[in-house]
Amino acid sequence: MANEALTARNPDGVHTDVLSNARQACYKARDAFYACLEKESDKKQTEIASKGLLYPAQCKPARDQFVNNCRASWVKHFDALHCKNRSLKRLLDDKESRRGV
Repeated sequence: MANEALTARNPDGVHTDVLSNARQACYKARDAFYACLEKESDKKQTEIASKGLLYPAQCKPARDQFVNNCRASWVKHFDALHCKNRSLKRLLDDKESRRGV
């Protein structure tokens, strides 16, 4: 129904397959970048991304792909989500290490 409303306003039509392909490309680039972050986590983090995210120079090509394939608002959202999840994991790991055995 929403597509019909958009198509009525836009005579060229909404090409949902194009939108879906772009979204899939974004997700693939995002996953590649965050996989690189995990793989290269022992390297010195010298590059700065949004939301205070630091990453090693080895991940710069993956970051460029991520930024080029995704909307800026999505990049900021995914960066914030990654930082939040990493902080939560660190907090939970710290609590586990403090428990008495």
